Amino acid sequence: MKRYGKYIKPYLSAFILGPVMMIVEVIGEVMLPAMMADIINVGAANHDIGYIVSKGIMMIATAFIMMAGGIGGAWFAVKAAMHFGRDLRKDLFQKVQKFSFANIDSFSTGSLVTRLTNDITQMQNLIMMGLRMMLRAPGMLIGAVIMAFMMNASLAVIILIVAPLLAIAIGTIIRIAFPRFEVMQKKLDRLNSTIQEVLTNIRVIKSFVREDYEEEQFADANEDLKKSSLNAFKVVIIQMPIMTFAMNVTVIAVVWFGGNQILNGTMQVGDLTAFTTYVTQILMSLMMLAMVLLQSSRAVASSRRISEVLDTEIDLTDEASTCTDRIVTEGKIEFRHVSFRYYKNNQEKVLDDIHFVIEPGQTVGIIGSTGSGKTTLVQMIPRLYDVDEGDVMVDGVSVKEYSLKNLRNGVSMVLQKNVLFSGTILENLQWGDEHATEAEVRKAAMAAQADDFVSHFPDGYETELGQGGVNVSGGQKQRLCIARALLKKPKILILDDSTSAVDTATEAKIRECFHTTLKQTTKLIIAQRISSVMDADMILVMEEGRIVGKGRHDELLASCSAYQEIYDSQMDREVGA
Repeated sequence: MKRYGKYIKPYLSAFILGPVMMIVEVIGEVMLPAMMADIINVGAANHDIGYIVSKGIMMIATAFIMMAGGIGGAWFAVKAAMHFGRDLRKDLFQKVQKFSFANIDSFSTGSLVTRLTNDITQMQNLIMMGLRMMLRAPGMLIGAVIMAFMMNASLAVIILIVAPLLAIAIGTIIRIAFPRFEVMQKKLDRLNSTIQEVLTNIRVIKSFVREDYEEEQFADANEDLKKSSLNAFKVVIIQMPIMTFAMNVTVIAVVWFGGNQILNGTMQVGDLTAFTTYVTQILMSLMMLAMVLLQSSRAVASSRRISEVLDTEIDLTDEASTCTDRIVTEGKIEFRHVSFRYYKNNQEKVLDDIHFVIEPGQTVGIIGSTGSGKTTLVQMIPRLYDVDEGDVMVDGVSVKEYSLKNLRNGVSMVLQKNVLFSGTILENLQWGDEHATEAEVRKAAMAAQADDFVSHFPDGYETELGQGGVNVSGGQKQRLCIARALLKKPKILILDDSTSAVDTATEAKIRECFHTTLKQTTKLIIAQRISSVMDADMILVMEEGRIVGKGRHDELLASCSAYQEIYDSQMDREVGA
C-alpha cells in the first residue's frame, strides 16, 4: 500500500467522496423497508390515505437522494480509478524505458504489454468496485442486521446461522481461485507474445507460407488461455448459485417462521415484508463483499506482476557517475582488456580480453563470422550493456563516468534490425535531431543516398510510413536509418551491418560521403563484405569473442589467416559469379 499511496494522494478527495456518497444510498436503502412497513401496518390497516401519501412522498424523496448519492459515488469511484491507472501506467512505462538491454531480456515483450494494460486494468477495476462497495456493502450489512434485530430478534437468529456458513464458502472459493488467476495472467502473456511476434513478422510468415504453422501456434496459446481462464472462473461462478441458494433458503425460513408469528399475533404483516427485504439486503451485501474479494484476488496477482517490473533493479544507471556534465567531444575509443558474458553464471565469455585503441576521426571495420561478438562489442560503447571485466574509455574517460544521456547523445548507432516508426519520413528522420530543419534533413538523406528515392515519392518527406516502415524496401529502410543517425551529428558513428541490403555502388557512395562529410567523426563499421571495410584505417577481425587480427587490409592479408580465409572465400564467389 505504501507503493500505491503516491497514486492515491493527489486524488484523495475522490477516494473519500466516492464511499461517503455511497453511504447516502445505503442509508436510504435501510430506511425504505421500515417506511414500507409503516404504510402496511398503519396506513393500510387503518385505511389512512393521508398517512400513506405522506409516507409515499417521503419514500420518493429518499429515492431521489439515494439516486444522487449513487451517481456521485459511482462518478468519484470511476474518477479515482482512472487517475490511479493512468499514473501507475505512466510510471510503469517510464520504468521500462529506463531498462537496460539486460533488464529487457528478463521479460518478454508480450508480458510487458500485458502488465501495462491488462494487469493495471485489473487494479483499476478493483479500485472502482472497492470504492463503490467499501462502505456500501458493510454499511448495508450492519444497517440491515440492526434493523432486523430491532424488528424481530428471534427471527433474526436465522441470519446468524446462514452468514457464517456463507463466509466459509466464500473464503474457500477465494483461496482456490487466487493461484489460478496468476496462471491465467501468465497464459495471457504467452498469447500476447505470440500475437506480437506474428504481426511483426507477418511478411516473413507469408513468404515462407507458414500461415498454417502460426495459426497452430496461436491456437495452442489461445486454447491454453481458454483452459486456464475456465479453470479460474469455474470456481468463481460457483459463488452466485451458492449465494442465490442461501438467499432463497433464508427467505423461505423467514417467511415460514414469520408467517407462524403473524398467525399467532406476535408479528405484523408489514414487519414481515420489511424483514424479508432486510434479509435480502444482508445477503446481497455479503455477495458484494464476495465480489470485491474475488476481484481482489485477481488484482493481487496483477499487483505482484506490476511490482516485479517496478522492483526490477536497473543495472545501468548514472548513480556511480562522477562526470555527469561531461559530453563526448573527440570520439576517441579505447577497450582495456574487456570481457563480457550475457549469462553471468556461464563460463563461456561472449567477449574475451578485448584490447584496442581507436583515434578520433578514424574509420574502423569489424569483420568476423556470425556469433563472433561483433555486435556485442560495439554495444559496450554507448553502454547498452556493462562490461564484466576491464573498461571501455571514450575520450579518455570510462563510459561509466558519463551520464547515460550525454554518452548516448555523442554516439549514433544503426542497429542490425532497422526500425522505423509510424509517421512521416520527416518525423522519423528528426529522431536524430527533433529541431532539424527540412534542409538539414535533406542534407543528411543525401549523404545516406536516401534523398533520390524519397524525392520520387508523391508526398516526398511527408510520406507516411507504415508500422516498422513496411512500405519501403530493406535497402531504403537502411538508408533512412543511416540518415537518421547522421542527422544526430555524432562524434561516434556505429553501423552494425547497416548496408547489407544496399547494392555495392550505393554503399561505395555512402562510404565516400563518410570520408568527406564525417572527417571528425569516429566511424565503426560492422560488415560481412570485406569490400565494405577494405579502405578502413583499421580492421578488427573477430573469432569466438576474441580479436584475432588487427591492422589495415594489406597488413591483415599478410598476417591474419582468418582474414585471408574470409577474403579468399568472397573473392572466389565474386569470380564464380
